[in-house]
Amino acid sequence: MKEGDRVLGIDPGTGRMGWAILGVKINQQNVKEIEITDCGLIETKTNQALSERLAIIYDKVCEVIKKYQPKELAIEELFFVKNVKTGISVAHARGVVMLAAKLADMEIFEYKPNEIKLNIAGYGHATKEQMQKMLKCHIKNCNIAQDDTADAVAVALTHLHRPKYSPRG
Repeated sequence: MKEGDRVLGIDPGTGRMGWAILGVKINQQNVKEIEITDCGLIETKTNQALSERLAIIYDKVCEVIKKYQPKELAIEELFFVKNVKTGISVAHARGVVMLAAKLADMEIFEYKPNEIKLNIAGYGHATKEQMQKMLKCHIKNCNIAQDDTADAVAVALTHLHRPKYSPRG
């Protein structure tokens, strides 16, 4: 990514979905810095039908995409959950987000939870608290208390840390 480009990070969920827009800027010392443009939480009510919840998620994600126009989506992959019903609804929510991104011509990248934790904290089984503490080391003024939003920042940051491969000529 070049300066000015943005990535949308998503921590998928049906009840609470964290999102974050991260960008790259070049500071006065000509060093690349990553900054949080905006972040937040999409919440739905448990008493709503799944179809209504998915529509809310889709609409909110589309609003974020339209407002910030990120080029890429970084989204957490599903991991095995004990409650299969919860896993299926989260899979639906991921699908809605991926559809919104694809319709906006964004590239989509998926990251495993352990890969994100390893990238941010240096340990694939880091706790939520360890992850939030390490985010402060990676991004200036990163002071996000909400777990799902912090997780979305971590997903986007993992994406921005990925190795870049230049084409061979």
